Amino acid sequence: MKQIITTTNAPAPIGPYNQAVLAGNTLYISGQIAFNPTTGYLILDDIKTETKQVMENLKAILEAANLTFNNVVKSSIFISDMNNFTEINDVYGSYFDEATAPARETVQVAQLPKSVNVEISMIAVI
Repeated sequence: MKQIITTTNAPAPIGPYNQAVLAGNTLYISGQIAFNPTTGYLILDDIKTETKQVMENLKAILEAANLTFNNVVKSSIFISDMNNFTEINDVYGSYFDEATAPARETVQVAQLPKSVNVEISMIAVI
């Protein structure tokens, strides 16, 4: 059985998908980009600010499922330019304890939705 997880504290989906789906004890969070859920505008000032907005969107979805970043077991990071890796990694890493951080891959892609620079999805367990 699956349960759809939604919150107004993260951007609404821009297509036929949900913010997250809880299946059993596993939460699958859709890829998040740097939409500010309050204003509806993209936050693209610089790569660190953009990544922080992405992480805050993910945090809001985790909280809607009564979870935290401690529950995350897998992250997928998609970036448009590998030269931004260090700055993205610095912001991303500030949300985790390195000793218990989740598994992860970071992949450079040709283009992301709305021409953003970073998109992150996560899998968490209860």
